[in-house]
Amino acid sequence: MTEAPASLPPSAASFWAAYTHAVGGVDPARFYEAFFFADSEALADSLAELVLSGKKQATAGSVASYEAEGKRVPAPGDLSVVTDWAGVPKCIIETVAVDLVPFDQVTEAFAAIEGEGDGSLAYWQEAHRRYFERECSRLGSTFTEKILLACERFKVVFPLAPKNLA
Repeated sequence: MTEAPASLPPSAASFWAAYTHAVGGVDPARFYEAFFFADSEALADSLAELVLSGKKQATAGSVASYEAEGKRVPAPGDLSVVTDWAGVPKCIIETVAVDLVPFDQVTEAFAAIEGEGDGSLAYWQEAHRRYFERECSRLGSTFTEKILLACERFKVVFPLAPKNLA
């Protein structure tokens, strides 16, 4: 079995261990983060469920937020534990591709695979504009449509819920 990465939260350690055991070991350097989507409990939990259902296969984060957190942008091959708001692991995703794109150049195709709302670019722009406005405010900056985003596509590689690991 592969040792858990030092940066893995204790709440996700057994989930990570079950995954690494199931696949015969994983280089701990591939671990990127354990995280929940969004900035509210209801949204975080609903987005995790969209990932589990297969509808959500992408996400977008501002490059400025990665920099503010002292993190690099995700890269293909990275593995992350998706949790709900409470930190309960829901699945492990593998980053497939990342494109750096200004907000105003996100495509209809990307909006569709992000799987939120009705899947349209108009919905994506409205919902994400509100989110990035809140994020920019927290970071002490102002949202513009030129904000650089890391548009990440991913696949679920370990979909078991923690209750199935006992």
